[in-house]
Amino acid sequence: MQLPLTCLDLFCGAGGLSLGFTRAGFQIVCAIDSSSPAVLTHRANLMDRVAQHDLSRSIELPQATVIIGGPPCQGFSSAGMRLPDDRRNSLVSRFAHIVARCRPMAFVFENVEGFLTSSQGDRVLDLLAPLIAVGYRIHVRKVNAANYGVPQHRKRTIAIGTLGWDPSFPPPTHAAYGAPGARLAGSHLPLAPTTLEALGGLPVPTTEEPGCPPDHFYRPLQGVDLERARALRPGQRMRDLPVDLWHESYRRRAYRRVRDGTPTERRGGAPAGVRRLRGDEPSKAITSGARTEFLHPVEDRNLTLRECARLQTFPDEYTFVGSPSDKAQLIGDAVPPLLAFAIARNLASDLRAAEPMYREGALLSFVPTLSEGMSPALQTTTDRVLQSFQRHARSAEQLVLWP
Repeated sequence: MQLPLTCLDLFCGAGGLSLGFTRAGFQIVCAIDSSSPAVLTHRANLMDRVAQHDLSRSIELPQATVIIGGPPCQGFSSAGMRLPDDRRNSLVSRFAHIVARCRPMAFVFENVEGFLTSSQGDRVLDLLAPLIAVGYRIHVRKVNAANYGVPQHRKRTIAIGTLGWDPSFPPPTHAAYGAPGARLAGSHLPLAPTTLEALGGLPVPTTEEPGCPPDHFYRPLQGVDLERARALRPGQRMRDLPVDLWHESYRRRAYRRVRDGTPTERRGGAPAGVRRLRGDEPSKAITSGARTEFLHPVEDRNLTLRECARLQTFPDEYTFVGSPSDKAQLIGDAVPPLLAFAIARNLASDLRAAEPMYREGALLSFVPTLSEGMSPALQTTTDRVLQSFQRHARSAEQLVLWP
């Protein structure tokens, strides 16, 4: 059955998903985001059919074969405080109900790994329950973008669902290395690109805006910041420095974690402070703070915005609109286009071969971790998922898979 490869991108951000799907042959019929810099960035690079709208409110949407999107994740990101009542968390439910109402042939959902443990699994059920109820058959898996050729250890939750038929899940194309559990998937495959390989070919960055290519500039480090940079070896971070070189904000965060009684689940990840990347491994995850927190592997300076975009697999001609902080947020929040392309190419193949029929909605697989163990929070989510959806599988082993 030949289906038109059309796509609606919700919460489109900088356009990483749209770019990957476009490269795989999909036509983006509309992209929507509430952020002006995101809308302007999308329009500057991809298309005019982009709209600024708050998706928590009702909107008429065009028909599309596939709906894709990554609702804002900061409410449950491990990079900061986890806030169960954050309004952004409700956008996961909003995404699910839009898909359930529009009934596209398929959907793709992307979010941070912290999505899996947020509110004891409530967010996972918010996504799955309404979609399975209307007939979607779904894979939910945590992946490392490095396993798809992205030069970056970026762990994300991906859900892929199709209406009335079973999709496949894109297999890894590369072996990851340099992070805990990285070699558990695709160890026989070609190695993911390293940080220095990804940055290769860029000219020397300027110290003034805009840089060439655009956004390839940095502010020279001075004083104690330069002293820290010179002291850090590849792979080292703030905690590896003498205490007298710790940044005051890092010192406060490090000590707060053991004295203020903040519940563990709300503390976020361990503070890293400044870190020098290793050139012979994929980068650590690029976030909105990467341009101030990450040092170049061999030079005593921070990364440029263009280098952050390179590590996210955006092409050098891709334009980001807004202030430097706007651009850092757009780049850090984006889905790497290369990961999006791997998902889109696999889904396009599935759609071309699809023979839709009425089948009951189901959770086809749930891979909540890339390691061989689970945290108590992740075990809680997994138990709730099994209790809710195991009836669709003959055994728990068919549902909860391991790398």
